[in-house]
Amino acid sequence: MLKKLTAMGSALALSLSVAANVQAAVSASEAGKLGTSSLTPFGAQVKGNGKAVSTGLGIPDWTGGIQRKDIPKEYTSPGQHHPDPYKSDKIALTITAQNVGQYADKVPDGVKAMLKTYPDTFKLNVYPSHRSTSAPQWVYDNTKSNASKAKLGETGVDNAFGGIPFPILSGSNEDKALQAIWNHILRWRGLYVVRRASEVAVQRSGAYSLITSQQEVYFRYYDPKYNFDSLDNIIFYYLSFTKAPARLAGGAVLVHEMLDQKKMPRQAWGYNAGQRRVRRAPNLAYDTPIAASDGLRTADDTDMYNGAPDKYNWSLVHDKPVEMFIPYNNYKLDSPDVSYETLLQKGHVNPDYQRWELHRVWVVEANLKDGERHIYTKRRFYIDEDSWQIAAIDQYDRRGELWRVSLAFIKNYYEVPTQWTALDAFHDLRAQRYHVQFLDNEEASILDYSQPVPGDRYFHPAALRRRGR
Repeated sequence: MLKKLTAMGSALALSLSVAANVQAAVSASEAGKLGTSSLTPFGAQVKGNGKAVSTGLGIPDWTGGIQRKDIPKEYTSPGQHHPDPYKSDKIALTITAQNVGQYADKVPDGVKAMLKTYPDTFKLNVYPSHRSTSAPQWVYDNTKSNASKAKLGETGVDNAFGGIPFPILSGSNEDKALQAIWNHILRWRGLYVVRRASEVAVQRSGAYSLITSQQEVYFRYYDPKYNFDSLDNIIFYYLSFTKAPARLAGGAVLVHEMLDQKKMPRQAWGYNAGQRRVRRAPNLAYDTPIAASDGLRTADDTDMYNGAPDKYNWSLVHDKPVEMFIPYNNYKLDSPDVSYETLLQKGHVNPDYQRWELHRVWVVEANLKDGERHIYTKRRFYIDEDSWQIAAIDQYDRRGELWRVSLAFIKNYYEVPTQWTALDAFHDLRAQRYHVQFLDNEEASILDYSQPVPGDRYFHPAALRRRGR
């Protein structure tokens, strides 16, 4: 009898544990705090830290982010390079290898390692902080609705659509960490975007070769004509055609990104222009190396983090957001006045064109589960509290040593508006090489959000073959 009761108790404990894991929605009264004087529509603290922003150590109140009235008058057409709305700001302070100790608690460990690795060339130019994050009202409305309905599933998210799924983190420490990661994966980045951009692997010598492509992304999760039930587990469609160099031109990649990738893995196809064939790419996940990055970026490094989180144990390092210097409002870095030759230095992107600001971030840590394999045994993510964009990552190798550092150079695409990145950079500190995505300084235009949204058939593998011809 005792054994039977013990077994029943164990089963009950297990069922309660599972129930707690999938239960994540907050009460309607809690959700009602979003968009008030206490919480922004995305769940960040409205109040700043009360310090003067001119010192570089202040965080202002959030007052709505960049609004239509704040867009520089020089911006006149979709796809135009963005005039800098903060171009009159001066550098408030500069952090170097020599003085980083003064700011050690506000600099990500990976960034401190970069300062140590490149003491003569890398620095952080810190500017007055601007909380520029903004989004359309309907995205805010969906986010508030999600707050009281969305739940963590076993390997995905349930009952969320068209907004941040978990603007108010709740539940266990692990639940909150997973919610923060899903907020990044499902953050607002617009509905449909077309761009031409380059990526590059910069060698230790400083040598590099550009790979240029035409890219299209349709964020189906944000299309108002759908809802969670009709989404068919699809977050977005991604289509890319390589334009240069000539030896790669004509090749293409099509991705159907799934919400629950254990239920249905990411669907990916590649088009080979020479063979005129479309083939499935079954292993585009986890630590599969991305060829165009020369091995410097894994499949799940893309967009700072993507895909199923099942290989790791997740935790919040702090129970609330903490102040950190992160790349922010990087319009200068994206300027057509800056050439790739000027931007792409040995070891890292030219710091004279980077903009760093003090913001609050959620710090999330992922530790590889026993029995799982991945080249990163630990990852630490620094997630902007205003936008849920991952701004920086520390990545550790199988010996537990800091190995790679990823940086997302955030800015607001104010014509939408949406917070995304000017470019992403992935650094290998040991090899002293790095990879950069989304270079578009020398392109005639940047991301164009004005094109009509194509239907699902446009992103079918058969269409990939036809377009490849």
